[in-house]
Amino acid sequence: MIHCDGLVKIYKTADLEVVALQGLDLKVEAGELMAIIGNSGSGKSTLLNMLGGLDKPSAGKLFVDNKDLLTFREKDLVKYKRESVGFVWQNNARNLIPYLTALENVELPILLRGKRRRERAFELLEAVGLGHRMKNRLSELSGGEQQRVAIAIALANEPPLLLADEPTGSLDTRTSNQVLDLFRNLNRTIGITIVIVTHDPELARKVDRVVQIRDGKTSAEMIRRVSYAEEIALLDSEEEKIEAESHIEYAVVDKAGRLQIPAGYLGVEGFKDSSKVRVEMEDGRIILYPPHDRKTG
Repeated sequence: MIHCDGLVKIYKTADLEVVALQGLDLKVEAGELMAIIGNSGSGKSTLLNMLGGLDKPSAGKLFVDNKDLLTFREKDLVKYKRESVGFVWQNNARNLIPYLTALENVELPILLRGKRRRERAFELLEAVGLGHRMKNRLSELSGGEQQRVAIAIALANEPPLLLADEPTGSLDTRTSNQVLDLFRNLNRTIGITIVIVTHDPELARKVDRVVQIRDGKTSAEMIRRVSYAEEIALLDSEEEKIEAESHIEYAVVDKAGRLQIPAGYLGVEGFKDSSKVRVEMEDGRIILYPPHDRKTG
């Protein structure tokens, strides 16, 4: 579904140049439910904007649903944003038109494609659990309900890809869990690919794959040990308890063989304040040693 190869994004002003992405590589399979995490300024929102056709890379390759976004002209981007991708923002003001009802908000993007809209809008609001609120205006809906309307809007034109930028950032924990459960249900029932940018560590427990971005590159991946449904079943079981972490963490090696070691590992004695490590092969394993470590025996 998504293939990023050596993706670079540079923002320039009169006297300033900011490199937001520095040769980022990423592949996302169709039907995945994944999250992208990273500190502020790491490049995760820049990546999401490019996947959504809202910004263009400075260099590299970017394919979404077999479409080469770097070759797109403005009319191609308009068609792409209308048909191929749905976007959910943290700020509901970017998702919704306040003087319309929930139903009218969902009908609008369908109307723009010239399709029968009311029946589809009904179905979507039912799917996100708001069938009983479809005639309410936004001022009559809670923050969580407004975000559910936003998700219905993003799905209105049946895009193969759904992008969500901090979709739970302004919600309380209970409502956030409901929204994340909705994403899982949509992913499972209709097979849509969902990519969520977030700073919420709890979200990692509900997605199958987490990609961490650091300094404009992918630095680590966390992949679920067992399916979320299996994990919930184990948690509900009185006989068996989960003691291990839900995900396995992997460091990412780029095409040049460069490896970003998780910061926590470099804080241990011997690696502190050093820009070098020794690399040796032992029994089929690659071992990293502090630069001044001396093996004995």
